[in-house]
Amino acid sequence: MNFRPSPDEEPEINLIPLIDVLLMTLIFLIVTTSFSREAQLQVKLPEATSETTAPPTALRITIDARGQYYINNQQLLSATSDVLRNAMAREAGGDKDRPIVIQADAKTPHEAVVRVMDVARRLGMTHLTFATQQPPESRP
Repeated sequence: MNFRPSPDEEPEINLIPLIDVLLMTLIFLIVTTSFSREAQLQVKLPEATSETTAPPTALRITIDARGQYYINNQQLLSATSDVLRNAMAREAGGDKDRPIVIQADAKTPHEAVVRVMDVARRLGMTHLTFATQQPPESRP
């Protein structure tokens, strides 16, 4: 009995078990992964019955419930008047007639909204609008 392999035969690597393990790992990762929508800013606007739309060139200032400022969906590093004034002046580009839309959360501190209005006044910007949402229809 000759148990030695013949010199003509090359060793063979079986890839099927390796592929099975990789596919099972991939399936496990796909099933256990959770996706979240952190990129979108969630603001609950106060309700009003008026229907006006802001022009697309408007400077949008969003204030969340904690009083953090976002100018055109870019968060400011701090909530001070100086930082807000510099950011608004940079975004407006010297255009004092550019309308400003204030999107404040319903639970935003009053001070944060007044700060935006004061900075806009000091910059000479007088076209201010407040964004609201339509109240839900009451059903009898």
